[in-house]
Formats: sequence, structure tokens, C-alpha cells
Amino acid sequence: MSSNEQSNSSGSQTRRNILKVAGTAGLAFGGRLAAQDIPPNHLAPRPAPQSIRPLPEGRRTFGYAIIGLGKYAVNQIIPAFAECKHARLAGLVSGDRQKAERIAAAYDVPTKNIYSYDNFDDIKNNPDIDAVYIILPNSLHADIAERAFKAGKHVMCEKPMATSVEDAQRMVDASRRANKQLMIGYRCHFDPITQRTIELIRAGHIGKPRVITTENTDALSVEDPSGQWRVRRALSGGGSLMDLGIYGVNASRYLLNEDPIEVTAVIAPSSNPIFSEVEDIISWTFRYKSGALAHGNSSFSTAATSRFGIQGEKLTAVMDPATGYYNNTFKASGGDEVHVLQDPMFQIPALNQFSAQLDHLPEILASGAPSKATGLEGLQDVKLIQAIYRAAALRRPVSTDWGDWRKI
Repeated sequence: MSSNEQSNSSGSQTRRNILKVAGTAGLAFGGRLAAQDIPPNHLAPRPAPQSIRPLPEGRRTFGYAIIGLGKYAVNQIIPAFAECKHARLAGLVSGDRQKAERIAAAYDVPTKNIYSYDNFDDIKNNPDIDAVYIILPNSLHADIAERAFKAGKHVMCEKPMATSVEDAQRMVDASRRANKQLMIGYRCHFDPITQRTIELIRAGHIGKPRVITTENTDALSVEDPSGQWRVRRALSGGGSLMDLGIYGVNASRYLLNEDPIEVTAVIAPSSNPIFSEVEDIISWTFRYKSGALAHGNSSFSTAATSRFGIQGEKLTAVMDPATGYYNNTFKASGGDEVHVLQDPMFQIPALNQFSAQLDHLPEILASGAPSKATGLEGLQDVKLIQAIYRAAALRRPVSTDWGDWRKI
């Protein structure tokens, strides 16, 4: 098979995978459309001219193509380009041409920069596009990332970066071969409250952290097409841990500035047929060399929660919400001391995390500075998630003491 035939075959298979599993989900949940409907009158609008992040003089030169036009892409990521200093929306990749054309018209994207999964490899010939941002179901990340690297593009990929350690490593290897950046969409790394919380902990204001608790839950609706693939293992790779718990897995690492050496875990049984393939409620505990512990839990069947607790030797702190799109809050207390960090909603710098994440890639490429969200960090989280699943299956502790992931 020629390289062109292999490329076309790969594109067709990717598209078939999306349609096949999504179609199955639609039949399983009352025959509703599994492919997301084209929004009739509520495409995410152009943001107001007074943007949150001040735009620079002149043209922003770093172009992204967004791969996958679901709710997160349309309602959060695409509008955030108006707040970017360096990045701009340059292309769209979708299996739904009509929907892509409507979004392109709303955001002045040339129709020549719209791609399907079948002709995606032609993106290599488009100088308008410097990077792709993959916002697809988890199991599709690795294949499309490899194709993007072969096309000579940098890659930003939503978390979790893959559904297996092997696929995550494959993405890292493809990035190295292409000499292109692989960045994972850890938007919380760019949230000002999270950044300031980390600074306070590193500076010793709460004392040495001893216990971390992370809670990330939400009531998943399979009536919503965006919820259907999340309960299909072939697309998601797992349940609430993959979708929500990853926030806690990653946060325990950046709050403690340490990686765990051991994990125990338990999955609560569910009689709900929706969770026949993936877990609903899961809880885990990380143990660290420093003696600290991190307890985490996630759920698809409880009210929305995004809360982190940090128990230090001097103060106890709570982030609630901890991983929201805006209005995250940090509060530390102990004795008569109370310290509160909060950014008012819709005011500088409350909405910086999306645009700052998009700008980070061109910034590090220009400066040579290290990335805040590398593929290696994404690989570490995938390894820890798989260790959690293994600990739950074995019902015993599993070692996660495999050395410094930065040196892999």
C-alpha cells in the first residue's frame, strides 16, 4: 500500500470509528442523534469588542486548526481566540461539512481551510495553519496526532491525551520524530487562581502540605450527545476518572510538587445500565515519599462538584470551585487567619485560562522556554490513571514509583 493510500485509509478509518461508535450510542439511548446537531441559532457568538486579554497591534500570526467541533470547541475554545495575543483561528476539521461551514462563516475562517478526516493530511500544504488542537473523543487522539505531526504541524491535545500508556507514548515519540511541540490542554495550569495558589504553597504560607483531597463530579446526561461517547469504552477509555478525575490526578501533583509512589483504589458498583462499560464512582489514594497523602474521587451520577482541599502544617485551604471555567476561589484559614483569593466573574484576569493556553504554544516556540503542559506530563497522568484502574481491579496497592517522568 502506498503512503497516500495508507493516509487515505487512516482518514477513512478514523471517520468510520467516530460514526460507528456514535451511531451505536444513539441507538442505545432511545434512537436520539448521536452526532451533535448543528446549532440552529446559538453558535457561540463573537466575543464583545472589549476583550478580556488586550489584543496587540498588528496581525496575530500563529494559526490553529480545531479538530472536532463539539460543545467545548464551539462554546469555549473558539470564542477564546478573540482574547489571544498571538494565536488565531485558522482552520477547522470536522466530519460535518455543513456545521464546519457555519462556524467558519461566523469566525471568518476561509472555506479552503476546512478539512474532513479523509483529506486531513492535505493540511501539510497549508501555511496558514501552524498547529492543530485535537478536541475529539479520547481514543481518537493518538491517530490524528500522528497524522498532524507527519503533516509538519505542532499539536495541542485535550486531556486525557490518550486511553492507554502505549498510545500516549506513541504521541510523544511522533512529536520527537517530527521535532514539533506536543502540548496537552491543561487549562487549569493557566488559571490565575490556580497559579497563585501554587505560588502560596511553594512560598510556605500554609506550611508543608500533608493531605490533599480532590473531588470532581457531575451528573452526566446521555440525553446530551456530548455525554454519549463518555460511557462508551471504545471512545472514552474509561468513565468518570478519565473525564473528571484527571483534574484531581493532575492537581495532586502540582499542589504537592511531587509524584506519588503508590496508589490504592476502589470502584463503587453501579446497577445503572448506562455504566455497563465504564465506571461511575471511583475513589483513590496516592501515597508520596514525603509522607503526604492525596485522596481523590470522581463520579458521573452526583451533583456537580469541583473542590480541592489542602491541609498544611500552618493553614487549611479550600479551592471551591477549583477547576471551573471562571470564578475559581482559594480560601485558607487557621486560627484567626483567613486568606481569600478570588477573581470576579468576567473581569480581568478571570477568563484568561483559555486564551492563555492557546497563546502558550506560540510563546514557547518563540522564546524557547519550557512548556507548562508537555506531552510527557500528559503521559505521566495516563500512567497514573491506568495504575488507579489496576489497583481497583486487583484490590491492593499498586506501585507508581517508576522514576522522574521528566527524564523519560
